[in-house]
Amino acid sequence: MSALTFPIGSVHHLMPVLALGTAASPPPEPIVLRKTVLEAIKLGYRHFDTSPRYQTEEPLGEALAEAVSLGLVSRSELFVTSKLWCADAHGGLVVPAIQRSLETLKLDYLDLYIIHWPVSSKPGKYKFPIEEDDFLPMDYEAVWSEMEECQRLGVAKCIGVSNFSCKKLQHILSIAKIPPSVNQVEMSPVWQQRKLRELCKSKGIVVTAYSVLGSRGAFWGTHKIMEKQ
Repeated sequence: MSALTFPIGSVHHLMPVLALGTAASPPPEPIVLRKTVLEAIKLGYRHFDTSPRYQTEEPLGEALAEAVSLGLVSRSELFVTSKLWCADAHGGLVVPAIQRSLETLKLDYLDLYIIHWPVSSKPGKYKFPIEEDDFLPMDYEAVWSEMEECQRLGVAKCIGVSNFSCKKLQHILSIAKIPPSVNQVEMSPVWQQRKLRELCKSKGIVVTAYSVLGSRGAFWGTHKIMEKQ
């Protein structure tokens, strides 16, 4: 499998078209994930997507380090995405959050760092699902400013968002000095996100899709897509 790429961000960092996501319900066993990632690299995968929420940063980092040590791939060939979780989506917490992810992943930088959801939750509370009383409105200006700082510091090559609607994305664009490179959203044959895709295209934002086949077997997924003839 060839790793087709396309440019994202103002510096035209190259992102492989196809990524291996590491979210699962329940989370995968670490040894299973490590073996899966190594096999994926042998097959040609170069883009790997994780998040503190998924509980997969550590085994993914171990697998990538092993792949590099075995000579299967170099760090420069890999594209690693992780995310800012809601409990860390506050002024003063963004840079420490990416630093924790980098330490867990055993990496010096992320290729892409994105805001996981357009909401915040009480700092220090990482329980999921988030309890209703723990949801907080996001201070978009403070959080996006610190996302930009991650890119300026070089700990993230590119920055973006996830699960942002047109309205929320337009708000980020109105305050951004560095616009988001990517908006990662659920998208499938039965939910094509046409309006959002049109907005992103007009603003030079790449749309990446998750749950493209419905995430069958996950608590958030559906069987309907795979059952359609």
